[in-house]
Amino acid sequence: MLPLIASLWVLAASCVVVWVLSLVTREYSWVDRIWSVIPIVYVWIFAGAAGFTDLRLDLLAAVVTLWGARLTFNFSRKGGYAPGGEDYRWAVLRGRMSTAQFQVFNLLFITIYQSVILFLITMPAYTMFENRATPFSLLDLVLVAVFLLFLVGETIADEQQWRFHEWKRREAAAGREPRPRFLHTGLFRFSRHPNFFFEQAQWWVVFFLGASAAGSVLQWTVAGPVLLTLLFVGSTIFTESITTSKYPEYAEYKKRTSALVPWFPGRKSADVPVG
Repeated sequence: MLPLIASLWVLAASCVVVWVLSLVTREYSWVDRIWSVIPIVYVWIFAGAAGFTDLRLDLLAAVVTLWGARLTFNFSRKGGYAPGGEDYRWAVLRGRMSTAQFQVFNLLFITIYQSVILFLITMPAYTMFENRATPFSLLDLVLVAVFLLFLVGETIADEQQWRFHEWKRREAAAGREPRPRFLHTGLFRFSRHPNFFFEQAQWWVVFFLGASAAGSVLQWTVAGPVLLTLLFVGSTIFTESITTSKYPEYAEYKKRTSALVPWFPGRKSADVPVG
């Protein structure tokens, strides 16, 4: 139980730090700033508690560290750690809520709910720790390989998105209106949010790694990926409502392109400019 208790202390401390910083700085993306770091801390706590002698836990810690390093790099280059690097959606919500309502939202949803999700998605490490006697199997190796495959997919999606927005900035700087106004090529031809899909998929793989160690998928740790998926579904709906209000042609893109799971696109429409 010691690594679980240590992880709970990390959860409590992260909630306090994130909440206090949001009040002091009046920026509300502090959970985003620790999103790629805290899960690494959790999994290494369990790997360390096992004395780094459990191959399943050691591999989990390694691939989650790769996940975190990549995500930290991508978040950093977009200015997420810079002053004022707040998620633009929070400003939209502040405009729709009273100050008191938003502060309740900040404490309960932004701070506590999301921090709990970061804790829960890594708790298959606890299942692995409790089932260290279960031999590492071919299924475990396949699951690690699938995790890395999804990691590559998310990397490609984020790179395509980064290059597109860099191109948009250059076009705007040159006084030209970018066409198209949103990305719908590459992986974004098959999913409107492929990076969201791959992010969720990786944590479902982590859950199945824990289930493999336990010998059953009937594990309470399924709460982690389920809540993460619900978070992304809600985030996608909210993000797309903003995008559609800015770009009316986005509605046509939505009709022919899967929201999350990559799938063959529908028939192209002349209403959506390609370029």
